[in-house]
Amino acid sequence: MSLLSPRDAVADQNFLGDPAPRLLGAVWTLLVINTLGSQGADTIIPIPKPVAQIVTMGAVVGAFLLALLINPRIQLRPSAYLLILTLLLVASIASSVRMESGYGALLRCFRFTVFVATLWLVTRWWHDWLALVRHHVRAIAAVLATVLLGLVISPGTARPESYGGRVVGAIWPLTPPQVGLYSATVTGLVVLLWLGNRTTRTSMLLLAVPAVGLLLLSHTRTALIGLVAGLAVALLSLASTSERARKVFTRAALAAGLAVLVVGPALQTWFRRGQDDLSSLTGREKVWDALLAAPRTVSEQFLGVGLTNKSFDGLPIDSSWLAVYQEQGYMGLALVVAFLATLLAVAALRPPSLARACALFLIFYTIIASYTEAGLGDASPYLLNLFLAAALLATGARSTPRPEVRT
Repeated sequence: MSLLSPRDAVADQNFLGDPAPRLLGAVWTLLVINTLGSQGADTIIPIPKPVAQIVTMGAVVGAFLLALLINPRIQLRPSAYLLILTLLLVASIASSVRMESGYGALLRCFRFTVFVATLWLVTRWWHDWLALVRHHVRAIAAVLATVLLGLVISPGTARPESYGGRVVGAIWPLTPPQVGLYSATVTGLVVLLWLGNRTTRTSMLLLAVPAVGLLLLSHTRTALIGLVAGLAVALLSLASTSERARKVFTRAALAAGLAVLVVGPALQTWFRRGQDDLSSLTGREKVWDALLAAPRTVSEQFLGVGLTNKSFDGLPIDSSWLAVYQEQGYMGLALVVAFLATLLAVAALRPPSLARACALFLIFYTIIASYTEAGLGDASPYLLNLFLAAALLATGARSTPRPEVRT
């Protein structure tokens, strides 16, 4: 299934460079595999954790080697986002070499290094932004397809009691928040591509409807809030230049208001997930308070303790900000704020366009998710999404507006 009609593909060859090679899709798919992680629910065919780690680690190495193959001259484009991310990598290495988090920290630094190096090599094709978005959507849609397949083959495994009946990855170990993240990303991007006439209504529905269904089955509140807020910001950014975006935004706002009135109790039940401690973010605050209260040396406050598995005393941190504070200290927090602020500032300066709208969706979704999900300080789907946003914003600086192509 193609996200671009032939006419769109021809019309979008007005680049300041060659079209992206087909192997770029393989590079991007391997990067996505690398960010899947190796921890999650039980799978239909048990996958030992060391095997899963070898697969994800090998994926990023393979992505780097393929990127070198298609970019042998190592042609790079300047990127403030990647420059700051490289500084964050340096800070991670400086904190990890002290071995406070064990040898695992060095392995995570190696993975982070190869991940960032591969992203630098991919900047060679930032001008072909539709190819990057297409590869991103296809790779994540393939991940969601495995979740759907697991749900069909073994519903009990895909919705285990240990996760309260929330859908998980039964083919590859994926947690409900990961399913929610991938579902929201696919939904937001394909809806915006449809609004910009870069995909057909049929393709949009075939991808977005199952993705929304998986998001709801995952019961991931952060993903739903991030999807709604990110799309709202993206649509507002297009409202001044696209009548279609204005109509969709108005209809969506009316539909949302009606849904709250008609199915308000059901929505409340969905959000509560049978839990009574929403005021403490389902127990997250206990971990956060313990992490902040732990004694630290001056060096630990400034540089952190090195890359970890994003846990504290055996419990998940579930916050990008506190995970970065734990691993890279105040230095890491300053760098994360810097690259997010840079992306927001560049987005504010770009003229309205589909590329800018997609970038805004990815940035705002990431910012919202960062409060209750970890991933801004290490190789993760969130950093991959932000890289795509940086590519879209760089495209906005060079491209000129073109008439919409009707499909």
